Amino acid sequence: MSDTPNHVAARPFEQLAEAIRHRRSVYGHISGLRMERFAPGEAWSTLPYRDVFVGDSDTGVIHGGVVTAMLDESCGMAVQLALDGASAIATLDLRIDYQKPATPGLDIKAHAVCYRVTRSIAFVRATAYQEEESEPVATATACFMIGANRTNMLTDRPVFTGAPPPLEAPDDATGLFANSPFARCLGIRPADDGTLLMPFSQQIIGNSVLPAIHGGMTGAFLETAAIVTVMRELGVAPPKPIGLTINYLRSGRALDSIASAAIVKQGRRVVAFEARAWQDDADKPIATAFGHFMLRPAPGQEQD
Repeated sequence: MSDTPNHVAARPFEQLAEAIRHRRSVYGHISGLRMERFAPGEAWSTLPYRDVFVGDSDTGVIHGGVVTAMLDESCGMAVQLALDGASAIATLDLRIDYQKPATPGLDIKAHAVCYRVTRSIAFVRATAYQEEESEPVATATACFMIGANRTNMLTDRPVFTGAPPPLEAPDDATGLFANSPFARCLGIRPADDGTLLMPFSQQIIGNSVLPAIHGGMTGAFLETAAIVTVMRELGVAPPKPIGLTINYLRSGRALDSIASAAIVKQGRRVVAFEARAWQDDADKPIATAFGHFMLRPAPGQEQD
């Protein structure tokens, strides 16, 4: 990455906010995420509920990666609203704490605040909720690099033009992700060596100028790899996510991505895992993650 920002003239705040509202990531646009309100360093956004976001058809609960992607993008909006629109930004790390499952059928809202900016780093916190912000679905903290590269999504011409493809989940009644529409939407599939593969597509683009994969999509991929690993190795139902910390090591380019995961520690109710994703070189991961899942109780057991 370059530390040299793309120098353009600073713009009035209202003009900057409108540019951020209309020039966002490809995934953010086609997901329906919209910025409802804004203030310097602060953004309020809404993600309409869609069936394609579901992570487990048995419960109707949306995939944790959908929440991760929403919070990642909302945090990015808050950072841009704290700056002058002249610098490219990139997520360095993102920690998600899942407070409770999102209620099926309801929209998700987010409130992100960029509370500190240094010369090179911006610090953000955010809350995802449905009805009241005091009752969060998830909370997040993140760090963003300022001047991450020479691109500027607010002014540069995107590589891809025209309408992006819609978010759809192809039917696959017997596949690994038969009960996970969002995983099918991302095209995630098992590889011969036990890893998972996420093919590159326009719908998962974050920075449309480079282009680069949306950090939230990488996070969703890592979480999916961990879920599959826990289910396969322990022979259990899909576990409930508790928390996830993602470290972004390099840009996910316009290439297919591969992910693997391992169980670090297993308890009676909680499992710790780590996961990594790479593209053309397994020794050069684009991101790593560490987190915890809660195992679903067996019949007759009490749920925490």
